[in-house]
Amino acid sequence: MSPQPQALRTATREQIFARVAELLAQSFDLAPDQVRLDSHLNDDLDLDSIDAIDLVVGLEEETGLDVSESELRSIRLVGDIVELVHGKLAGSGRAEG
Repeated sequence: MSPQPQALRTATREQIFARVAELLAQSFDLAPDQVRLDSHLNDDLDLDSIDAIDLVVGLEEETGLDVSESELRSIRLVGDIVELVHGKLAGSGRAEG
């Protein structure tokens, strides 16, 4: 079952990773075991920049956060996405460990 919109607002890194992995598996027809924190979006998961944008837009909708173009360009690994979302939530006082 998917979290309700904006459910990631108070999420831990593990919860954020679980949701990112779920979104990747569902949106891009990936096996869940393919998605790891160290998975490279392009090399390991065969996603292009448009796919990454789609993923970030989905996360923005769930969290209410804005991701800048420069932040988007810095994303290479699944772990980068998790850290970006967690950092933004922590900066807003909404993230946990």
